[in-house]
This record gives sequence, C-alpha cells and structure tokens, in this order.
Amino acid sequence: MNYLHLINPLYTLSGLVIGALVGFTGVGGGSLMTPLLVLLFGIHPATAVGTDLLYAGITKICGSAVHSRNDAIDWRVVRRLASGSVPAAALALLTLAHFGVDSKGTNSAITTTLGFALMLTAVTLVFRRRLLSVVAVFLDRRSDKEIGMLTVTLGAVLGVLVSISSVGAGAIGVTVLLMLYPRMPTVRIVGTDIAHAVPLTLIAGAGHWLIGSIDWVLLVSLLTGSLPGIAIGSHFASRVPERVLRPLMAGTLALVAGKLVF
Repeated sequence: MNYLHLINPLYTLSGLVIGALVGFTGVGGGSLMTPLLVLLFGIHPATAVGTDLLYAGITKICGSAVHSRNDAIDWRVVRRLASGSVPAAALALLTLAHFGVDSKGTNSAITTTLGFALMLTAVTLVFRRRLLSVVAVFLDRRSDKEIGMLTVTLGAVLGVLVSISSVGAGAIGVTVLLMLYPRMPTVRIVGTDIAHAVPLTLIAGAGHWLIGSIDWVLLVSLLTGSLPGIAIGSHFASRVPERVLRPLMAGTLALVAGKLVF
C-alpha cells in the first residue's frame, strides 16, 4: 500500500527549517520540534517525543557525517558524553516502560520534564555571559580528569532529559560544552554535540519504539524535509565565521526560550 499521500507537507517544511538550524548550530531539534508537534499539531506528548527522537537520530547521522568530513568533531569529548548519557537514557526508558506510555503519570512526567528542559534552556540563554565568566574562573583550575568527569555528568543529565522530553542534546549541551571547553572553536562544539546526539537519540528513540510511541508517517514526513535541511546547514556551518555563528546560536536559543512565553 502506498502511504506517500499521507505525508503532511507542513511536517516536511518544519523538518526542513529545523534540520537546517540543527546543522548550523547544533541546537533546535527537540527544543523546537517537540513543542511544535504538541502545541501546534496536537500530537500526543509521548508520540511527539518518541517520533522526534528517531527523527533527530537519523537526521543527525547526516549532519555528523558532514561535520566529520570537515574535521569539526572532537571524538574524545563525544566518548565522554556518551559514557554518561547512554546508561542514563536506558534507565529513564525502563522507568517510562514500567509506568506505561499512556498513563497519566507518564504524560505528566513528559510535559513537566519538557517544561523544565526549556526553562533551563532559557536560563542559560539569559545569563549566558555571566555564567561563562563565573564558571570560567572555576573551570580554569580544574584538571583534564576533572573536566572529563564533569563531561560524563553532563552526558548523564542529557541522557535523562532527552529520553523523557527529547530536549537538551543540542540547546543545553552546546551551552555547557562552551563552558567546559572555552578554547574549542564554536563549529567544533556544534559538530561534537551533533555527533554525540546520534547514539543518544537513536537509543532513546529505539526505546520509545519498543514501548509503542512512534508515528511512522509523521517520522517520514519530518525526515523528508530535515535530511536536506541538516546537510545544507552542516555544509555551511564550517564556512561561517565565529562572529556570525555565535550570534546565530544565541538567536536560536532565544527562539527556544520564547516558546516558554508564548
């Protein structure tokens, strides 16, 4: 049976725009897509999260490949993040499966975590400069081993947030990576964050698949737009100067924070 006629062009357009944003900045995927699916299109919260996670994982494989070709990924940092995020994601998914994907408690947990993740994003945006300056004093005195442990901890926090709400892998991850690795070029921060998001979102998405919270027609609609979108964004990210890329990241995070107000 041909399901192509079921593909919604509005979903495809959404995927194109958000895919390009993710390719450019590493943020905007779950932070924009999940609220968009829930609030604008009326998708069930669990289905929105699960579908968005698989969408993000497949999309970011493409973006990661482009960034890797441009030598814009720090694989050591990716391994540190994944060593914390993967087990944390598995634990969060087991908890969701235990309580049931359609239960009141699960829906409440998803919406509450989503709101918390977006609020945390807004806070990091509003106080970003102050946080960077204050944290820099503390982090400058830390050894590489201590920075590594903090990176693993960041991964664990992202694993829980992403598995439950699909938010955090980009918006929060990029901001904290900027704090932990201030000397790393922005485009490399973005590439590293996207590369780490691939195993995290695929594992979390597979978990949601097993508990039955994936809309496959919606997924195909999103991917139809996002795959070319993230390829375009990732291709030009390495060619955009730092003075342009940093404000673009801030603007993307501002858009995410605006979701809390509106």
